[in-house]
Amino acid sequence: MELAPGVHVAVTDRHGGVSAPPYATRNLGGLTGDDPAAVRANRAGVAAELGVRAIVFMRQVHGAGVAYVSEPFGDDPPPVDAVFTTEPRLALASLGADCPAVLVADPVARMAGAAHSGRPGTEAGISTALVEAMAAKGAEPGRMVAFVGPGACGRCYEVPAELRDRVAAKVPPARSTTSWDTPALDLRAGIEAQLRDAGVPDVRHDARCTIESGELYSYRRRDAGRFAGLIWLA
Repeated sequence: MELAPGVHVAVTDRHGGVSAPPYATRNLGGLTGDDPAAVRANRAGVAAELGVRAIVFMRQVHGAGVAYVSEPFGDDPPPVDAVFTTEPRLALASLGADCPAVLVADPVARMAGAAHSGRPGTEAGISTALVEAMAAKGAEPGRMVAFVGPGACGRCYEVPAELRDRVAAKVPPARSTTSWDTPALDLRAGIEAQLRDAGVPDVRHDARCTIESGELYSYRRRDAGRFAGLIWLA
């Protein structure tokens, strides 16, 4: 999908890869216990399908670290939860299995970024950190467009009341209630608020809930694999 002129995004699903059960079949997560050869083949297949020259995968640690990249990290990525680039046809991947990917671009500055914004990352403000890092390199938040990928929705993502209160104290729009009337978090609502507060005017969503959608991996549903949200410059 074209997010903006010269900027593309995609979300993989669990089908079309070579991983055996319980990872069946397109697991992209390298730290899940899957056969490393199968993960490499799945990643290479995604790159070929998208027509990109390479994909950058992070070592996601649920933090607020951001790095500029011009090439993939290799076999030992640093512990960061957001990356950005000005390189064409270099895709940036955010892995998830309930945690939303946050994909951001300034099409005028020709800059794109990706963040992994699970509950700790949303609480730490990883989306804001990504926008600020891109702005420090010449992007303008007012020109940015963002895409928030699938994640556990606010009607399914049940958490203890104390945790909901703590996160909502920092990110009030994340406060939610499950469909069975227990405390919950709506991370995508919180992420959108953070992006808009950072000056990003155009925020779009993939509205699928990972817990409810069988075509996507879900940690809460005890799936073993990871799918990816990806962004790249043409």
